[in-house]
Amino acid sequence: MARGAEELGYASVWTYERLLYPLADVPQPGGPPRPLPDHYRVTYEPLETLAYVAAHTRTVTLGVSVLAALFHVPVALARRLATLDRFSGGRVVAGLGQGWIRQEFAAANVPLSRRGRGFEEFIAALRATWGPDPVSFSGSFYRIPRCEVAPKPCRTTGIPILVGGFAPAAIERAARIADGLNPIAVSYKALAGTVERFRNAARLAGRDPATLPVVVRANVPMTEEPLTGDRPLLGGSPAQIAEDLRRLAELDIDHVMFTNLAQPPLDDQLRLLDRLAGTAVVGARTPH
Repeated sequence: MARGAEELGYASVWTYERLLYPLADVPQPGGPPRPLPDHYRVTYEPLETLAYVAAHTRTVTLGVSVLAALFHVPVALARRLATLDRFSGGRVVAGLGQGWIRQEFAAANVPLSRRGRGFEEFIAALRATWGPDPVSFSGSFYRIPRCEVAPKPCRTTGIPILVGGFAPAAIERAARIADGLNPIAVSYKALAGTVERFRNAARLAGRDPATLPVVVRANVPMTEEPLTGDRPLLGGSPAQIAEDLRRLAELDIDHVMFTNLAQPPLDDQLRLLDRLAGTAVVGARTPH
Protein backbone atom coordinates (compact mmCIF):
# COMPACT_ATOMS: atom_id res chain seq x y z
CA MET A 1 0.00 0.00 0.00
CA ALA A 2 2.77 2.45 0.91
CA ARG A 3 4.70 1.85 -2.30
CA GLY A 4 1.52 2.16 -4.38
CA ALA A 5 0.46 5.36 -2.62
CA GLU A 6 3.90 6.87 -3.20
CA GLU A 7 3.81 5.97 -6.89
CA LEU A 8 0.39 7.63 -7.19
CA GLY A 9 1.77 10.87 -5.75
CA TYR A 10 0.19 10.70 -2.31
CA ALA A 11 2.07 12.67 0.31
CA SER A 12 1.96 10.43 3.37
CA VAL A 13 1.14 7.03 4.83
CA TRP A 14 -0.18 6.53 8.34
CA THR A 15 -0.74 3.88 10.94
CA TYR A 16 -2.12 3.89 14.49
CA GLU A 17 -1.67 2.32 17.91
CA ARG A 18 -4.02 -0.02 19.75
CA LEU A 19 -2.72 -1.69 22.91
CA LEU A 20 -5.36 -4.42 23.08
CA TYR A 21 -8.86 -5.40 21.95
CA PRO A 22 -11.28 -5.38 24.91
CA LEU A 23 -13.89 -8.13 24.91
CA ALA A 24 -16.29 -5.90 26.85
CA ASP A 25 -18.28 -3.09 25.26
CA VAL A 26 -16.38 0.19 25.12
CA PRO A 27 -17.82 3.73 25.43
CA GLN A 28 -17.22 5.41 22.07
CA PRO A 29 -17.90 8.86 20.59
CA GLY A 30 -21.22 9.18 18.86
CA GLY A 31 -23.16 6.42 20.58
CA PRO A 32 -23.58 4.02 23.48
CA PRO A 33 -20.93 1.48 24.60
CA ARG A 34 -20.37 -1.17 21.95
CA PRO A 35 -17.64 -3.54 20.72
CA LEU A 36 -14.68 -1.97 18.98
CA PRO A 37 -14.63 -2.36 15.19
CA ASP A 38 -13.16 -5.63 13.92
CA HIS A 39 -10.21 -3.89 12.23
CA TYR A 40 -8.80 -3.17 15.70
CA ARG A 41 -8.43 -6.88 16.47
CA VAL A 42 -4.98 -7.13 14.84
CA THR A 43 -2.98 -3.91 15.12
CA TYR A 44 0.73 -4.04 14.31
CA GLU A 45 3.08 -1.94 16.40
CA PRO A 46 3.15 1.43 14.60
CA LEU A 47 6.82 2.43 14.77
CA GLU A 48 8.10 -1.02 13.82
CA THR A 49 5.63 -1.00 10.94
CA LEU A 50 6.78 2.42 9.77
CA ALA A 51 10.43 1.39 9.99
CA TYR A 52 9.64 -1.40 7.54
CA VAL A 53 7.69 1.03 5.34
CA ALA A 54 10.57 3.54 5.46
CA ALA A 55 12.90 0.96 3.97
CA HIS A 56 10.54 0.41 1.03
CA THR A 57 9.71 4.05 0.23
CA ARG A 58 11.62 7.23 -0.53
CA THR A 59 9.41 10.32 -0.27
CA VAL A 60 6.18 9.74 1.66
CA THR A 61 5.81 11.23 5.11
CA LEU A 62 5.46 8.56 7.81
CA GLY A 63 2.73 9.38 10.30
CA VAL A 64 1.07 7.86 13.35
CA SER A 65 -2.54 8.77 14.11
CA VAL A 66 -2.22 8.34 16.99
CA LEU A 67 0.21 7.04 19.60
CA ALA A 68 -1.32 6.79 23.08
CA ALA A 69 1.39 8.83 24.77
CA LEU A 70 0.63 7.95 28.39
CA PHE A 71 1.32 4.26 27.80
CA HIS A 72 4.96 5.13 26.99
CA VAL A 73 8.04 6.56 28.72
CA PRO A 74 8.95 9.98 27.23
CA VAL A 75 12.70 9.32 26.82
CA ALA A 76 12.14 5.86 25.30
CA LEU A 77 9.47 7.07 22.87
CA ALA A 78 11.57 10.10 21.93
CA ARG A 79 14.50 7.82 21.03
CA ARG A 80 12.30 5.43 19.03
CA LEU A 81 10.76 8.28 17.04
CA ALA A 82 14.17 9.91 16.49
CA THR A 83 15.62 6.60 15.29
CA LEU A 84 12.81 6.22 12.76
CA ASP A 85 13.26 9.85 11.71
CA ARG A 86 16.99 9.28 11.13
CA PHE A 87 16.52 6.08 9.17
CA SER A 88 13.81 7.69 7.00
CA GLY A 89 15.64 10.95 6.32
CA GLY A 90 13.39 13.18 8.42
CA ARG A 91 10.01 11.92 7.23
CA VAL A 92 8.25 11.33 10.58
CA VAL A 93 5.17 13.07 11.99
CA ALA A 94 4.08 12.04 15.49
CA GLY A 95 0.37 12.13 16.19
CA LEU A 96 -0.20 11.84 19.93
CA GLY A 97 -3.33 11.27 21.97
CA GLN A 98 -4.18 10.77 25.63
CA GLY A 99 -5.84 7.39 25.17
CA TRP A 100 -9.49 6.72 25.92
CA ILE A 101 -10.09 2.99 26.49
CA ARG A 102 -10.23 2.16 30.21
CA GLN A 103 -8.99 -1.39 29.67
CA GLU A 104 -5.82 -0.06 28.01
CA PHE A 105 -5.11 2.23 30.97
CA ALA A 106 -5.55 -0.74 33.29
CA ALA A 107 -3.15 -2.89 31.23
CA ALA A 108 -0.56 -0.06 31.13
CA ASN A 109 -0.96 0.54 34.90
CA VAL A 110 -1.60 4.24 34.23
CA PRO A 111 -4.40 6.07 36.09
CA LEU A 112 -7.03 7.80 33.99
CA SER A 113 -6.46 10.86 36.18
CA ARG A 114 -3.12 11.41 34.45
CA ARG A 115 -4.86 12.58 31.29
CA GLY A 116 -4.77 16.31 30.68
CA ARG A 117 -1.94 17.62 32.85
CA GLY A 118 0.08 14.42 32.50
CA PHE A 119 -0.32 14.47 28.72
CA GLU A 120 0.94 18.05 28.51
CA GLU A 121 3.92 17.16 30.65
CA PHE A 122 4.66 14.11 28.50
CA ILE A 123 4.91 16.30 25.40
CA ALA A 124 7.18 18.76 27.23
CA ALA A 125 9.47 15.89 28.28
CA LEU A 126 9.48 14.52 24.74
CA ARG A 127 10.56 17.87 23.34
CA ALA A 128 13.19 18.30 26.03
CA THR A 129 14.70 14.95 25.01
CA TRP A 130 14.93 16.09 21.40
CA GLY A 131 16.58 19.36 22.43
CA PRO A 132 20.29 20.10 22.75
CA ASP A 133 22.35 18.11 25.23
CA PRO A 134 22.59 18.15 28.15
CA VAL A 135 18.95 17.15 28.56
CA SER A 136 17.08 17.47 31.84
CA PHE A 137 13.44 17.65 32.84
CA SER A 138 11.60 17.81 36.14
CA GLY A 139 7.83 17.60 36.41
CA SER A 140 5.06 16.15 38.51
CA PHE A 141 4.89 12.90 36.52
CA TYR A 142 8.19 12.62 34.64
CA ARG A 143 11.80 13.34 35.52
CA ILE A 144 14.92 13.16 33.34
CA PRO A 145 18.25 13.56 35.18
CA ARG A 146 20.86 15.76 33.50
CA CYS A 147 22.20 13.58 30.68
CA GLU A 148 22.90 13.17 26.99
CA VAL A 149 20.30 11.45 24.82
CA ALA A 150 20.86 10.28 21.25
CA PRO A 151 19.90 9.98 18.49
CA LYS A 152 18.26 13.33 17.88
CA PRO A 153 15.70 13.89 15.09
CA CYS A 154 16.92 15.12 11.72
CA ARG A 155 15.29 18.51 12.22
CA THR A 156 16.69 20.76 14.94
CA THR A 157 13.13 21.76 15.79
CA GLY A 158 12.30 18.13 16.55
CA ILE A 159 9.63 15.90 15.06
CA PRO A 160 6.29 17.65 14.37
CA ILE A 161 3.68 16.70 16.97
CA LEU A 162 0.00 16.58 16.10
CA VAL A 163 -2.54 16.13 18.87
CA GLY A 164 -5.74 14.20 18.35
CA GLY A 165 -8.87 14.64 20.43
CA PHE A 166 -12.61 15.24 20.52
CA ALA A 167 -13.26 17.22 23.68
CA PRO A 168 -13.05 21.03 23.68
CA ALA A 169 -10.28 20.89 26.29
CA ALA A 170 -8.21 18.57 24.08
CA ILE A 171 -8.68 20.84 21.06
CA GLU A 172 -7.65 23.91 23.04
CA ARG A 173 -4.66 22.03 24.49
CA ALA A 174 -3.51 21.19 20.96
CA ALA A 175 -3.73 24.87 20.05
CA ARG A 176 -1.42 25.74 22.96
CA ILE A 177 1.23 23.01 22.83
CA ALA A 178 1.10 21.05 19.56
CA ASP A 179 2.41 21.66 16.05
CA GLY A 180 -1.01 20.88 14.61
CA LEU A 181 -4.39 19.23 15.15
CA ASN A 182 -5.45 15.71 14.08
CA PRO A 183 -9.27 15.55 14.29
CA ILE A 184 -11.54 12.79 12.99
CA ALA A 185 -14.08 13.81 10.35
CA VAL A 186 -17.48 12.95 11.83
CA SER A 187 -19.57 15.54 10.02
CA TYR A 188 -18.91 18.81 8.21
CA LYS A 189 -20.59 20.84 10.96
CA ALA A 190 -18.62 19.12 13.74
CA LEU A 191 -15.34 19.44 11.85
CA ALA A 192 -15.94 23.12 11.08
CA GLY A 193 -16.61 23.76 14.77
CA THR A 194 -13.47 21.89 15.78
CA VAL A 195 -11.29 23.84 13.34
CA GLU A 196 -12.77 27.16 14.43
CA ARG A 197 -12.22 26.33 18.12
CA PHE A 198 -8.63 25.24 17.43
CA ARG A 199 -7.69 28.35 15.49
CA ASN A 200 -9.37 30.73 17.94
CA ALA A 201 -7.56 29.03 20.84
CA ALA A 202 -4.27 29.32 18.98
CA ARG A 203 -4.78 33.07 18.57
CA LEU A 204 -5.61 33.43 22.27
CA ALA A 205 -2.37 31.59 23.05
CA GLY A 206 -0.43 34.08 20.92
CA ARG A 207 0.21 31.64 18.08
CA ASP A 208 -0.40 32.02 14.35
CA PRO A 209 -3.05 29.45 13.26
CA ALA A 210 -1.68 29.56 9.72
CA THR A 211 1.48 27.80 10.96
CA LEU A 212 -0.47 24.97 12.66
CA PRO A 213 -1.73 22.38 10.16
CA VAL A 214 -5.04 20.57 10.50
CA VAL A 215 -4.65 16.93 9.44
CA VAL A 216 -8.08 15.32 9.18
CA ARG A 217 -8.54 11.59 9.60
CA ALA A 218 -11.42 10.03 7.64
CA ASN A 219 -12.46 6.59 8.91
CA VAL A 220 -14.87 5.87 6.07
CA PRO A 221 -15.67 3.37 3.33
CA MET A 222 -14.19 4.20 -0.07
CA THR A 223 -16.27 2.36 -2.67
CA GLU A 224 -16.44 1.71 -6.40
CA GLU A 225 -20.07 2.85 -6.67
CA PRO A 226 -21.61 5.95 -5.09
CA LEU A 227 -23.14 5.52 -1.65
CA THR A 228 -26.78 6.46 -1.20
CA GLY A 229 -28.71 7.52 1.85
CA ASP A 230 -26.91 8.90 4.90
CA ARG A 231 -23.41 9.01 3.41
CA PRO A 232 -20.54 9.77 5.82
CA LEU A 233 -18.41 12.82 5.20
CA LEU A 234 -15.47 11.88 2.91
CA GLY A 235 -16.94 8.43 2.30
CA GLY A 236 -18.29 6.82 -0.85
CA SER A 237 -17.01 6.77 -4.40
CA PRO A 238 -13.97 8.81 -5.49
CA ALA A 239 -16.30 11.33 -7.13
CA GLN A 240 -18.30 11.75 -3.91
CA ILE A 241 -15.13 12.12 -1.87
CA ALA A 242 -13.81 14.70 -4.32
CA GLU A 243 -17.01 16.69 -3.80
CA ASP A 244 -16.45 16.63 -0.04
CA LEU A 245 -12.81 17.66 -0.47
CA ARG A 246 -13.88 20.69 -2.45
CA ARG A 247 -16.17 21.64 0.42
CA LEU A 248 -13.41 21.11 2.99
CA ALA A 249 -11.23 23.54 1.03
CA GLU A 250 -13.47 26.27 2.51
CA LEU A 251 -12.08 25.34 5.95
CA ASP A 252 -8.43 25.56 4.79
CA ILE A 253 -7.79 21.95 5.79
CA ASP A 254 -4.13 21.09 5.20
CA HIS A 255 -4.27 17.31 4.78
CA VAL A 256 -6.77 14.46 4.71
CA MET A 257 -5.85 10.86 5.47
CA PHE A 258 -8.13 7.94 4.61
CA THR A 259 -8.74 4.68 6.42
CA ASN A 260 -10.85 2.62 4.02
CA LEU A 261 -13.30 0.84 6.30
CA ALA A 262 -14.67 -1.12 3.36
CA GLN A 263 -11.30 -2.95 3.29
CA PRO A 264 -11.36 -4.21 -0.30
CA PRO A 265 -8.34 -6.11 -1.67
CA LEU A 266 -5.14 -4.07 -1.97
CA ASP A 267 -5.28 -3.72 -5.75
CA ASP A 268 -8.84 -2.43 -5.53
CA GLN A 269 -7.86 0.09 -2.85
CA LEU A 270 -5.02 1.41 -4.99
CA ARG A 271 -7.32 1.66 -8.01
CA LEU A 272 -9.75 3.77 -5.97
CA LEU A 273 -6.90 5.97 -4.74
CA ASP A 274 -5.76 6.42 -8.34
CA ARG A 275 -9.25 7.55 -9.31
CA LEU A 276 -9.35 9.96 -6.36
CA ALA A 277 -5.91 11.39 -7.17
CA GLY A 278 -7.08 11.94 -10.75
CA THR A 279 -9.73 14.40 -9.59
CA ALA A 280 -6.97 16.92 -8.67
CA VAL A 281 -9.28 18.86 -6.35
CA VAL A 282 -6.84 19.73 -3.58
CA GLY A 283 -3.58 20.34 -5.31
CA ALA A 284 -0.96 18.03 -6.71
CA ARG A 285 -0.68 15.75 -3.67
CA THR A 286 -3.39 14.30 -1.45
CA PRO A 287 -2.19 12.61 1.73
CA HIS A 288 -3.35 9.07 2.49
